[in-house]
Amino acid sequence: MTARPGNPGHIFHMCRRGEWDAAKEGGSYPGSSQDLDDGFIHFSTAAQVRESAAEHRAGQKGLVLLEVDPAMLGKLLKWEPSRGGLLFPHLYGPLPVGAVVAAHALPLGEDGQHVFPDFL
Repeated sequence: MTARPGNPGHIFHMCRRGEWDAAKEGGSYPGSSQDLDDGFIHFSTAAQVRESAAEHRAGQKGLVLLEVDPAMLGKLLKWEPSRGGLLFPHLYGPLPVGAVVAAHALPLGEDGQHVFPDFL
């Protein structure tokens, strides 16, 4: 791994624990069913990830927050306008396991909201 967790330039993706476990065995993560339907893997920046979780993963248990070094994704990573016209990172191909700096558990708190790592 080229970078330490918590780097402000990293990007983030939420997936189910089982999906991440399968990716580690296979060497890459193809994306969630929504990602496959959209043709790219959805990522968020540190500033965007909480809102993305609330909008797309509200109440879901058993999630993992993948922290990714975007420098390891090459030309398949595109920054494109999405929610509110903000630029979001989209990966047009599978996510190599080696680009994942850390996989953080993303539990639900007592209020039903996801509990993020302290650096977010």
